[in-house]
Amino acid sequence: MKKNEELIIDITDMEFNGYGISYIDDKKVKVKGCSITGQKVMARIKRIKGCVIEADLLDIIEKSSLEHENVCQYFGECGGCTYLNMYYKDQLKMKENIVKKLLDNAGIEGYEYMGIEGSPKEFAYRNKMEYTFGKGKNGELALGLHKRGRFNEIITTENCLIVDGDFIKLLKSVLNYAIENKLPVYEGKKREGYLRHLVIRKALKSGEILVNIVTTTEILHDFTPLTEILKNLDYEGKLVGILHTLNNSLSDAVVCDKLEILYGRDYFIEELLELKFRISAFSFFQTNPYGAERLYSTAREFAGDISDKVVFDLYCGTGTISIIIAPLAKRVIGIELVSEAVEAAKENAELNGLKNCTFIAGDVAQKLKEINEKPDVVILDPPRAGVNPKAIMDIIKFNPETIVYVSCNPESLARDLKMLCGRQYKVEKVKCVDMFPHTYHVECVVLMSRVKK
Repeated sequence: MKKNEELIIDITDMEFNGYGISYIDDKKVKVKGCSITGQKVMARIKRIKGCVIEADLLDIIEKSSLEHENVCQYFGECGGCTYLNMYYKDQLKMKENIVKKLLDNAGIEGYEYMGIEGSPKEFAYRNKMEYTFGKGKNGELALGLHKRGRFNEIITTENCLIVDGDFIKLLKSVLNYAIENKLPVYEGKKREGYLRHLVIRKALKSGEILVNIVTTTEILHDFTPLTEILKNLDYEGKLVGILHTLNNSLSDAVVCDKLEILYGRDYFIEELLELKFRISAFSFFQTNPYGAERLYSTAREFAGDISDKVVFDLYCGTGTISIIIAPLAKRVIGIELVSEAVEAAKENAELNGLKNCTFIAGDVAQKLKEINEKPDVVILDPPRAGVNPKAIMDIIKFNPETIVYVSCNPESLARDLKMLCGRQYKVEKVKCVDMFPHTYHVECVVLMSRVKK
């Protein structure tokens, strides 16, 4: 077998990151691209690494019994949802099995596996969408999501199922305005053009909506007419702000060189577990608030009775977990690298009248060396890469009774748990929470305790 060779194979298993698995002789074949256990597929070899063949899905020859009729017109083309053609109960079972297998392969044992808790909302669960301006299949101006496997082609997702009607109204209105005013789209290869992104954030509890139009500074355009159009739309929620972000960076990420408020304010209020959170245009916040309540309730439950205890919340972001557990704790110290997030955490603590929270800006591994106070409980909620090994060693030196690990990546979770289990801690409980229906993503909450000598 060699690169670019096409294979017909049976998918016998699934792995994290959206891989379908098969075996040919003594080689493992990993197929990227919506492949599901039970399918017969055509795939093209992308690379061969030892006994592992990586391949791209070309076509589905026979469907799986796990599939149902597709309910979305964009599925398969849009790069958003991966498993929209699976019944939700089967998606949950798949994620539950994938996490268990990763932990077993890492040698984690002797714990209670509590399975997976599904998202309260299977559809219209997102409170944020980052749409991209670009060219459609026929060269027309489009606004929506990237086509799967084609970074330079955009699909206008006017009937997307993972957002509610207010997102669709805003997308259509902004796109129509851009077409009528013949505004040029930004083209990354040429490094020229104007329109870049439309970011919509809607608090699913309070209904507050924040709209952010992202452009370059290549031309000067007065968005007053668009502002009036958006103000007068018939929303299910309530529009509280329209922003214009100027971004001349070379990357495709939404970066703010300058922010203009066209209408209202530059933040919205979301609610979780009866607490309020002020979220700016660029603040990180869980995109599924109903799922986040289940995730953070589990973390709070795993922390146990903390009424007389000091809690460290590491990689605390805008302080969501800190603020949720603070009413139950003696004291909470949050550490986060991004200084803007730390300022937001302080504002959110003040918004909820909490006096027992301290937030520190800086690298977790470095700041742990500077803190003299000893934690009774450590909560970890790291980015996808997991916890810095140096930080793990510093946490172990603090000798906390309990560690609660909240993970968005079961692969890095398994690696970090293995390191902690080799150094006086054991895993007590593991529970998965689905925050992103129809994708391969899955959150996990792990309770660890110090091994008594």
